[in-house]
This record gives sequence, structure tokens and C-alpha cells, in this order.
Amino acid sequence: MKKIVCYGDSNTWGYDPETNSRMDRHTRWPGVMGDLLGEGYEVVEEGLPSRTTCWDDPTDSLFDGSDKNGKRYLVPCVCSHAPLDLLIIMLGTNDLKTRFNLSASEIAHSAASLVGTARAVIPKRKGEQLKVLLVAPPPLPANLNDGAFLQGHEKSRRFADEFRMVAKQWQCDWLDAGAVVEVKAKEGIHFGVAQHRKLGEALAARVKECLETAAGA
Repeated sequence: MKKIVCYGDSNTWGYDPETNSRMDRHTRWPGVMGDLLGEGYEVVEEGLPSRTTCWDDPTDSLFDGSDKNGKRYLVPCVCSHAPLDLLIIMLGTNDLKTRFNLSASEIAHSAASLVGTARAVIPKRKGEQLKVLLVAPPPLPANLNDGAFLQGHEKSRRFADEFRMVAKQWQCDWLDAGAVVEVKAKEGIHFGVAQHRKLGEALAARVKECLETAAGA
């Protein structure tokens, strides 16, 4: 049984922009991916709304904001689910908020730093380090009507190139979600049902490339 942990924000959690509730398991992308992968795979969903790569955010938290810091929770997360075969990380959208004042490059490097954090605490299996699939979030729409994400469109347009470069540096697999889905919700942040389906399908195929090809090598 190959275990995959999906680590992300509200678009991994499955926030539905139409109903302001959570989509059901088989609709959100980790569930779609798991259904397509079928037997032999265990998919663990670790999505949290407003999660950043490595920044505390008390503005979107009932506490001190540390609960939204993706790096702080990553160690207990991967250790509690170990051993695992693949970690999928899709974070960076919330880092676009103006209060963080980060460039696309800084966000990509922050996301990639999670690769090193996870590998530092997960022992090598068969002499190989933990496999990580780094997913670049899709660009925010140009007409985004949310002041918290001012200039988010321009920055997020550079995600694909920046995430590709850091994935190469960290020797991990990657996928450009912007080549698969387009954020069309009125609020301009969250995936709709169709986008979850498309991303789940693309990631199921990518996971097979990452794990099954490596196993047959």
C-alpha cells in the first residue's frame, strides 16, 4: 500500500465557493485522485483553509496565527503519517496576501523549504530520500475583487517558472496546476467542482509517473 499525504490550504481542504461549505470526499481533488489511483494507494488529506507556506497569520486565525503556518505543522503531520511514499505540497496562494509583501520567487522558495523540512524528519527508505511532488498553485484571475490579494494576479502568473526552478534545486517532482485548472469562482480564490475534477485527474497521472515508474526502474 503506497501512502500519499496531500498538504495544502483551502483548495486541498475542499472549500466550496458556491456554498461556503466543504465539498464531499469524492468531489475534492485528493478524493478524485484517490478514486482514480484505486487499490494499492492510501491518500491522506491534510488541507487547512488560510494555511501559508511558513508564515504566522493572526489575521486569519482565532489564535496567534501559528496554526496557519505550514512549516510549523508539517513535522508532526508527516511524522504521524510515516512511513509515507509521497508528499504532495500545494501551498503559496495565501502567501500572496499583501500583508506578507512577498515576491513570487520568495513564495516559491518558501514552499520548497518544506521539502527540506519533511526530508529532514522522514528516514530514507531503501536508501532514497522522501519523494515530494511540489505543485505550483494556479494564477489568480486579473479581475480578482479582494483587497487582501492586491497584485496577486501578477505575482501568481510567475508561479510556474519559479516553482519549476526550486523543484529542480530540491530534486523533487513538480506540477503546474495553472496548466490544468483556471480559477473561475466569483471570489477568485477557490476551485469549483470541475477544477477539482481536472486537478485530481492530472495528479493521479502524475503520481503514477512518480511512484510506479520509479518502482519499475
